[in-house]
Formats: sequence, C-alpha cells, structure tokens
Amino acid sequence: MPTLQPDQLTIREMREDEAPIVLELLKDGFKDTENRLILYVLTRPLALLLMAVVSSALRFFLNSFVVALVLPVVLTVVALKLLLWRSPDLRHLYAYYSASKRGLWVAVYDEDDVCGCVALEPCYGEPHAAELKRLAVNRWYRRSGVGRRLLSFLETQARAQGFKTLVARVSVVTKAAIGLFESAGYTVSGGQRWLGYTIQQEFSKEL
Repeated sequence: MPTLQPDQLTIREMREDEAPIVLELLKDGFKDTENRLILYVLTRPLALLLMAVVSSALRFFLNSFVVALVLPVVLTVVALKLLLWRSPDLRHLYAYYSASKRGLWVAVYDEDDVCGCVALEPCYGEPHAAELKRLAVNRWYRRSGVGRRLLSFLETQARAQGFKTLVARVSVVTKAAIGLFESAGYTVSGGQRWLGYTIQQEFSKEL
C-alpha cells in the first residue's frame, strides 16, 4: 500500500468498543513474530547441535527413533513459548489501560478503520524513561507509513508527559520494526539472550 496522506489517518485514544479489534490486531502480530522467532532459534547451529545430542541420548532409552528425534524439538518449542509468554492483561485490554491510567492509542484510517495501535508505559525503576508497548499495524497497512506516524506520535506524548528517554524492545526477526527504529534515531541499548543468541533487542532514544 502507498504511503497514506496526513488527512487520511487519525490517531486518538482507543474506545471501549474498539478493544476487541485491537486485541485481534495484537494477537495476530504476536503470533506471527513468535512463530518466526521460534524458527530462527531452532535453526541456529548451537540449538541444532544440542537437539542432536539430546536425540542421540534418548535413543538409548526409547524404542522409537521418531520420538527420540521429535521430542527435543517439542521441548525446545515449549521452552521458547514459556520464555516469550506475555502478560495476560491482553484479555482485559480496555480495562487494563483505563484503570491504570496508561494510554493506548489507535491509528484510524478514513475515520472508522482501525489500522494500528501503540501504548506508552513508564519504565519501572527509571522515573524519566518510558517504554513503547503494543506497537502493531494491520498487515494490510504495513509499509504505508502507519508505524512511523504512531512512533512519532508516541514520542510527542512521552515528551509532553515529562519523559526524557523512550525505550522499545523488539524481536530480532522483526526486520521492519528494527529498520523503523534505526531510521528514527534509536540505538541498541541492551537485549535478551537465549542459548547465547540475541532474541530481543532493546532500542532507546533521548527525547
């Protein structure tokens, strides 16, 4: 889709009746990222080596070659899913952001089509830092400038609320998101590792 014109896109706070739409949008984005990240980790040399070693060991205790081959893969996938588990507040999206006074905004195309969302939350233990959360864009509107508009909007909101730094945590398999943050002046300030491989990068920017 081509870049949307400024007058075609509105960013405002999420309404209660839009919570189910936003929830599905977030779930879709998370499942896609989760599956790609699991595939990424499973195909790393160290992960393949460890699964091969475990599989060979299991063949001494199991009569089935297929089970010995598949079981390490299943266990690795389960471990990754537990590691990637997100807060269950998604089940109560509107109530969570309303009761806690946190902001969640939606990008709306042509006045009624919710095509993206983003949220802002304080970083615990860092009084002058805020974290970008829940950034998601409907797959039909990706590469049309919605993500960039949401990011720019959130930076403005963070400054208005007195924050000095904005932090975003991004999976290494989301190349489009990484490119977005890098082009917007964010730098890598940390990350999360598993089996020696970085699976999530932390980007930050001084506002």
